[in-house]
Amino acid sequence: MKSEPYKISIDDLMLMPEQSTAWFGIRNYQSRNFMRNQMGLGDQVFFYHSCCQQPGIVGIVEVTKLAYPDTTQFDSKSRYFDPKATSEKPRWFNVEITFLKKTRLITIKELRQYPELNRMRVLQQGNRLSITPVDPAEWQFIKDIL
Repeated sequence: MKSEPYKISIDDLMLMPEQSTAWFGIRNYQSRNFMRNQMGLGDQVFFYHSCCQQPGIVGIVEVTKLAYPDTTQFDSKSRYFDPKATSEKPRWFNVEITFLKKTRLITIKELRQYPELNRMRVLQQGNRLSITPVDPAEWQFIKDIL
């Protein structure tokens, strides 16, 4: 999961121990589908700072509530409002996450130096998705270098 640190950072999450945070505002169908269809209760997720001086993995969070409709899509005052969404046919979903651990910063530059991670989606040219799956072998490799 990628976030700009000025919106929500790993330090912000760390200040909310044992509290879940809704991961709302996703407005990309592929990211929505990853979150809605592939994230399971208890899944651990790398938390990644993007659009900053040192983008990279900065922590681990846990999925503590499965996907449900993102209420911001129904709020006409929200920047995430979607006039095509209805409560009967919501278009956008969010999960809730809980802080687990702050890690050392593993920059995108460092991630790219490992051949074991050369197929990792977040490292692909042109990737702008805020949510991407991590292969189990990639997950273990990164956990081992933490």
